[in-house]
Amino acid sequence: MDKEERKINIEDGDMNDDGLNNKDESQEKEDSVKEENVTEEEETTETPENEEEVDPLDKALAEIKELKEQLLYKAAEFDNFRRRTMKEKAELILNGSEKAVQAVLPVADDMERALANSEKTDDPEVLKEGMELIYQKFMKSLESLGVKKIDTEDADFDVDYHEAIAMVPGMGDEKSGKVLDCVQTGYTLNDKVIRHAKVAVGQR
Repeated sequence: MDKEERKINIEDGDMNDDGLNNKDESQEKEDSVKEENVTEEEETTETPENEEEVDPLDKALAEIKELKEQLLYKAAEFDNFRRRTMKEKAELILNGSEKAVQAVLPVADDMERALANSEKTDDPEVLKEGMELIYQKFMKSLESLGVKKIDTEDADFDVDYHEAIAMVPGMGDEKSGKVLDCVQTGYTLNDKVIRHAKVAVGQR
């Protein structure tokens, strides 16, 4: 009886030699495979950055290329700046006196008119008055350019502003080291001496 039942169970495929169900064993294997696949998918999803690693050499070459392009751009920009600066400097040297010339042109016009009017009159007072007006206008033009006279009246002798061309002895303590006379007027341009005043200086 036992042999016949065992034979029937084997033929039906429901039981193995150990009395276990073959279907349950197959299901367990399928579940195990599925769990392994899920685990592999999770690991792949968690570390996507490891899929493509950047080669350090390629990265360094890319950085070198970028730096080279920046260097070439800066060099070209500096060359343009240098050329522009040289052009501006040349124009400044060539036309630097333009402002000064424009300032004195009205004075030249007045002198031309004075010369033309001098033929119509012989009155010295009229000529003198005309010359004084022209002189005053000329000095104002110079002041507009930053030119000023160096003051010498009752001034102490100063080598920074004065040039002594004569020493006058016997002037006493009061006039010693003082400017007695100005032979030639000195001028400054924006507080810089462009011509020293030539003066006579007193001595004891």
